[in-house]
Amino acid sequence: MERDGEIIEGEYVILYLDRRRKYLVQVKRNRMFHTHRGYVDLGEVVGRRYGEAVKSHLGFKFYIFKPTIRNYVMKVERKTQIIYPKDIALIITYTGIGPGSRVIEAGTGSGALTTALAYYVRPNGKVYSYDIKEEYLKKAEKNIRRAGLEDYVELKLKDVTEGFEEENVDAVVLDLATPWLVVKHAYNALADWGSIASYSPTVEQVIKTVEALRKTRFKDIECIECLIRNIKVKEGETRPETFMVGHTGYITFARKTLEGMNK
Repeated sequence: MERDGEIIEGEYVILYLDRRRKYLVQVKRNRMFHTHRGYVDLGEVVGRRYGEAVKSHLGFKFYIFKPTIRNYVMKVERKTQIIYPKDIALIITYTGIGPGSRVIEAGTGSGALTTALAYYVRPNGKVYSYDIKEEYLKKAEKNIRRAGLEDYVELKLKDVTEGFEEENVDAVVLDLATPWLVVKHAYNALADWGSIASYSPTVEQVIKTVEALRKTRFKDIECIECLIRNIKVKEGETRPETFMVGHTGYITFARKTLEGMNK
């Protein structure tokens, strides 16, 4: 929400102190945002422009940035572990999800992946996200609404081992403990050109899922692990950072085929 480039009350912004400390906050008058570097009067952000800075009552500068989809994903209120942007990027790229895509997701969890999928299927696509826990769906709905993407998501309370309600979707994305139990339902829900992606933290899950994919006429099966290493850049000291987010999960991709089907 912007008017002539100025930030208005009610929108979300990033308050950036440094690379490790950046905060997603909603701009409201008469509200203070408290940090270890003092509190920021959020009313002072109203009418500012992105890139400007506001000071805490202790005199520390916080730069005002417009939130990206990465910010919304990483700042979700969590009920569950989330899928990181590095893995989300692969899921979206390998499946071809984009504007207008119809996508099934299971399970919803805290809604981090749901939020990213909704962002990329705009303006006329849809994400149908399933979970068996109502409390997760309620938390996810709040996170999705905060990102302003609720119009592109339909949340569903259902056990997906019983099947999906949609047909001819472009992609099915699974983040489940037992994805191999859902592979057949995914096949039936996919359009002829559809793709499946399954995110799993353990090798045992991957093996069972790949076996199920092979038995269900999927081809072009590929499993990937994505690792990212940040670099500390400073003259005379440039080197990989000491700590990194290592293993998060394995992502298995496959394409639907019509092999063996009567035409």
